[in-house]
Amino acid sequence: MLTKFSPTQLLGMAFAFLQRFQQRRIRTFSILFVVGLGLTLALSACSPSASDNSNSGTPETTQTPTASPAATGITVRIGYQKASTVLYALKGRGELEKAFAASGSSVTWSEFPAGPPMLEALNAGSIDFGYTGESPPIFAQAGGIPLVYVAYDPWSSKAEAILVPKNSPIKSVAELKGKKVAFAKGSNANYLLVKALEKAGIQYSDIKPATLPPADARAAFEGNNVDAWAIWDPYLAAAEAATGARTLVDATGLAPNRGYYLAAKSFVDAKPDALKIVLDGVKKVSDWAKNNPTEVAKFLSPALGIDAPVLETAEKRRQYDVLPLTDEVITKQQEVADTFYKIKLIPKEINVKEIVWQGK
Repeated sequence: MLTKFSPTQLLGMAFAFLQRFQQRRIRTFSILFVVGLGLTLALSACSPSASDNSNSGTPETTQTPTASPAATGITVRIGYQKASTVLYALKGRGELEKAFAASGSSVTWSEFPAGPPMLEALNAGSIDFGYTGESPPIFAQAGGIPLVYVAYDPWSSKAEAILVPKNSPIKSVAELKGKKVAFAKGSNANYLLVKALEKAGIQYSDIKPATLPPADARAAFEGNNVDAWAIWDPYLAAAEAATGARTLVDATGLAPNRGYYLAAKSFVDAKPDALKIVLDGVKKVSDWAKNNPTEVAKFLSPALGIDAPVLETAEKRRQYDVLPLTDEVITKQQEVADTFYKIKLIPKEINVKEIVWQGK
């Protein structure tokens, strides 16, 4: 019989897979989760100042969305990561604050080091809206967290890959049999690795997994302590630039590598007008990012500590948009969930379609 995990335990498992990445902040969140101090998670909750906006490099908007009567006198709480370009840029511009202020409403922002603690905060009622890769919502749904998929970002199958050192004798995925492969367990790269092995006729159990967060995996890769590394941008682009790493295979034809905008079910049910205003703001910034990879790279570089030219490489091979989930997208996300259940990363089967927003 499979062990039954609580939502906190399950998200904690996923979060543990990414630990030691931005270690100080992650430890702070972990302590809050363990001792149950209300999960207030007030990181970065300040509204951006005018000086932040003047130097952000983010888009100039021509029209600010207007809050409807149904979205008055409320506070919309958004979780973000610095690597999540659109929400980080949206925060810098302060456009949502303008949209909601006229109706007596406000926006607060909380910064998170990764998707799992963000969704645990959503479960605790500390945030209403956020963005993650494809894996965290699967863990969250399996743990019973009441969230809803409200839109998706196509991102790009070119934005993740399995790398080998430039002088490696390994020329194909089939040659990974018996080899040590680094990846973040439960991540989009974990899914890519499983699907690449399947296509090559190799069992997941035929490799030697080295489950490491990006920073540790990079060190192991450069130190020749692993034979290959499954990773996503911008870490992918950074490794290619710094080490000359060779791409064994990217996710084309193997994994969708999408991002998802997620909201608390209570927020979707009670404040659909506010949700639409948020998505409208997200769409405007997404459109800017799609057309300005150089500016996006310059904007993100100080926050991520990665050189702008490297980030520009990553930006030019990714896609942006804010789209409703189609049957095809839901089916692909279901395949990710089923794969994680098959390799025992989640304790039960889930139905992704059950938590997809049907709003217009």
